[in-house]
Amino acid sequence: MKKYLQFKLLVIGLIISSSLTFAQVAPTLGVAADFVLFSSIGAVTNVGSSKVTGNVGSNSGAVSGFGNVNGQMHNGNGVTAATASALNTAYLAIGSQTPTIFPAVLLGGQTFTPAVIQVAAPSSIVGTLTLNGLGNPNAVFIIKLNGAFSMAASAKIVLINGAKACNVFWKIEGLVTIATGASLVGNFIVNGEIVLGAGTQLEGRAMSIVGAITVNGVKASTPIGCGSPVLNGPALPNIGRTGCYALLTANGALTSTGTTQIVGDVGTNLGPVSGFVPLNVIGTIHSVPDTSTAGAAADLGVLYTNLNALPFDIQLLYPAQFGNSQVLTPHTYRMIGAAALTDTIFLDALGNPNAVFVIQINGALTTSTYAKVILQGGTKASNVFWKVEGLVTMGTYTTFQGTLVVNNAAIVMNIGDTLNGRGLSTVGAITANSAVVRITGGGGSSVSASGPLNFCEGDSVTLTAGSSSSYKWSRGDTTQSIKVKVSGTHYVITNSCAGKDTSANIVVIVSALPTALITPLGISNLCMGDSVLLKTKDSIGLSYQWQRDTVNIVGANDSMYWAKTAGNYTVKVTNVANCSKTSPIKIVNFNPYPVANINNVGPLTFCQGDSVKLVSDTLSGLTRQWKRNGVNILNATD
Repeated sequence: MKKYLQFKLLVIGLIISSSLTFAQVAPTLGVAADFVLFSSIGAVTNVGSSKVTGNVGSNSGAVSGFGNVNGQMHNGNGVTAATASALNTAYLAIGSQTPTIFPAVLLGGQTFTPAVIQVAAPSSIVGTLTLNGLGNPNAVFIIKLNGAFSMAASAKIVLINGAKACNVFWKIEGLVTIATGASLVGNFIVNGEIVLGAGTQLEGRAMSIVGAITVNGVKASTPIGCGSPVLNGPALPNIGRTGCYALLTANGALTSTGTTQIVGDVGTNLGPVSGFVPLNVIGTIHSVPDTSTAGAAADLGVLYTNLNALPFDIQLLYPAQFGNSQVLTPHTYRMIGAAALTDTIFLDALGNPNAVFVIQINGALTTSTYAKVILQGGTKASNVFWKVEGLVTMGTYTTFQGTLVVNNAAIVMNIGDTLNGRGLSTVGAITANSAVVRITGGGGSSVSASGPLNFCEGDSVTLTAGSSSSYKWSRGDTTQSIKVKVSGTHYVITNSCAGKDTSANIVVIVSALPTALITPLGISNLCMGDSVLLKTKDSIGLSYQWQRDTVNIVGANDSMYWAKTAGNYTVKVTNVANCSKTSPIKIVNFNPYPVANINNVGPLTFCQGDSVKLVSDTLSGLTRQWKRNGVNILNATD
């Protein structure tokens, strides 16, 4: 008995030892974690309009072609030297880990679970490679490729069941070539050149030990999680008594033309006020300077001074290229010169509802027609501040978010413009022509959500306003809470700004469900041993999981599946917004073959002129065709 226990303990010890020996360990990236694109030795070049979040740099090589980057640019300095050292340390740490899985070189169509994976030859992905975290948010994937690596056009790497991009590490010995429209995740540490084709989407990092990096119109961002810092941005500025004002100039005329609609006070502390219709203003029109405008003007001076003094985290190097679907995260940004907002700028709080954005523009600001500032990831308009040193001119139908603090210059809003925030000028006229201005926060009003503000079609979120004596929502409700099922900017007017009506708004984004229909390609009457191709809509950004009788079919992750077994088939289709839809049931049956026997009535050997009767089974529902020497006998169908 004692020997048996000793043997059992030895086996358990070996199992534990084995699991510890072969367990994959995430390498420490150190300062390299701040970079999304980096080469220790090699040029880093951009072609086209890339959207990049994270630092970009080279320790030995030119960095060129980039527009505005949501990060810092580094070239041959102390930061890049430290990054090159940290990258080499991570490279060696990955190389020292013992592989346990040795898949085929064609990685597409496979599913990996957390492990150290090694391919001993050049490899590629055509279609989809799935990384399954098995429900463990700390699951680590180490993938070592001893050769070049490529991804075909529209190929993708998909994370499921809790897998995180920050916990995926690729060590590649050779050229990395990513074709148009591919989607990849993880930290790519490459001993060679990296080429990311047009439309590539990268959640992770592309870093080279020795080799150039070339990107062409890509969307790349450092991954979130795994100890990455929560971005708060600067401290929230105190807006003081400006909080009740939608439009305020400390010195200048304030004019409305057309049917401008205002939620909040309007006024000037020195100059005329004209054109505002009381029916279109939910708030007070301060037609002449008073104690309120004087106090707000004083607080505006303090607010400007504080915003102007903030040290910046990130300099956007090309103010004339501002927008163009770039994503900004909670930071203080600075642009040296006049800025032109073209198309769209996204402000993403990354799920932090308290995150603050400050954009310092040391020059004028113009926006194109239909330009948009879009808030996502929980960003609040009340936490967004723009400090502008020059004229602000909004193109028609611009949608703007945040508090505009303009120094020594005018603000001009045109037809169809919407400002969710405030327009404030230290010295300058303000003109609004059939625009909409709604103050957000700062006066005590607030809106909270019962769940995510970005959800799938068919779901909903409950919005609740802060305590007040009255409520009026943008869609007409007068209750404190409303249930929302559609996208849009929802605002509530409450009686909470020094006894006056004010408002708060919140943006809800509802993503459509994907299409999930099964089309069988092939014959409908199937016999045992046959197969039929089941296909659903194939589109970029969709992932698939086929089921038979409600059970997932292992490896069936493409838009089509060959059914060889009878059953009830469905496919679950998931889009990039993580919205899923399951198809109606497609029943597949396989019919058994009929029995084909011949019985003879009489002898089979007889004299010329005689005959013998041949009889098949007489079951109903069967059709028959007699043959002689392989040739059909005419009319012999009984």
